[in-house]
Amino acid sequence: MKKGITITILIFIAIVFFGALYYLYAKNQEAPVVYETEKSETKTIVKTTIATGNIVPDEEVLIKPNISGIIEAVYIKAGESIKAGDMIAKIKVVANVSNLSSSQNQVQAAKIELDNQQKLFARQKTLFDKGVISANDFQAAEVAYSQAKQNYNAARQGLDIIKTGTTSGLGNYANTVIRSTVTGMVLDVPVKVGNQVIESNNFNEGTTIASVADVGRMIFVGKVDESEVGKIKEKLPIEITVGAIENKKFEAVLTDIAPKGKTENGAIQFEIKASLTNRDDTFIRAGLSANASIILEKAENVLAIKEALVQFDEKTQKPFVEVEVGSQKFEKRDVVLGVSDGIYVEIKSGVKSSDKIKIWNQGSAPDEEKK
Repeated sequence: MKKGITITILIFIAIVFFGALYYLYAKNQEAPVVYETEKSETKTIVKTTIATGNIVPDEEVLIKPNISGIIEAVYIKAGESIKAGDMIAKIKVVANVSNLSSSQNQVQAAKIELDNQQKLFARQKTLFDKGVISANDFQAAEVAYSQAKQNYNAARQGLDIIKTGTTSGLGNYANTVIRSTVTGMVLDVPVKVGNQVIESNNFNEGTTIASVADVGRMIFVGKVDESEVGKIKEKLPIEITVGAIENKKFEAVLTDIAPKGKTENGAIQFEIKASLTNRDDTFIRAGLSANASIILEKAENVLAIKEALVQFDEKTQKPFVEVEVGSQKFEKRDVVLGVSDGIYVEIKSGVKSSDKIKIWNQGSAPDEEKK
């Protein structure tokens, strides 16, 4: 019995011994980890934030009529260049029946009063010539007659305005021909012949007959998220790309940042405006979608490395890299970082252009290269 137990123990010890020998042999057969290295590069690093929006005219003027009526003729179309004073449309006035009737009654009443004052004036003149009445009485009759003539003429002018929209002596103020008030390009003509239009007054903004703008003065209008608005400020340079214009970038300058945000789809958005500075001869249509890269920081021709090479001390959280000082021997060096674009980061000090920097997370490098 004791002999069997002894044999079992010896067999167990032998298995453990040979297992340990095999483990050590297999361990020695594993290839040592070989770390790859990279050198720093001279690059221009730009830190930006993106805003989406549209290209629109700096000033767009809406041409509205000063009388109500029906469009009788349209003399322009979208895309045409016009000058201030050019004809845009002609309006046919449609008289209001109630106003027309009232105005006709006023003309008739004024005519009756005029005839009466004319008779009184003729009678007073005869008496004055005979020396029966004084000069004061005659002048009073003369004034009353003149006022009656003025009231009659005013009533007739009112009737003409109701019928045709204008009258003699008011051609520059109330006209059925609508003219442009500015020089520029016609962006839109929202009315057609036969459409009814309403005059612009204190109680109604009126019907827009045409929109005109100077397409040589275009601006970018976009929106940025509340998380980015704190990073931007006025006069920052901007690079604008227009989707409809390939392989072209336009330079601009940030001019306005809205002081108040608006909620859109659950997020607070702030409106920004930027004026284009290098339009050259490229024609940009109003309303085109565009993306604006707002340049927050820029470092030109600086020493830079990939951000993936940078490590951070667990205690101090200061950045450092590992520089190769011998074959697979690395030395820790603290670095001072500068501008970063999310891929490359500027190195202000701590690394030379000739240093080989350890790729410490190379286990994921193949996956990154595939991406």
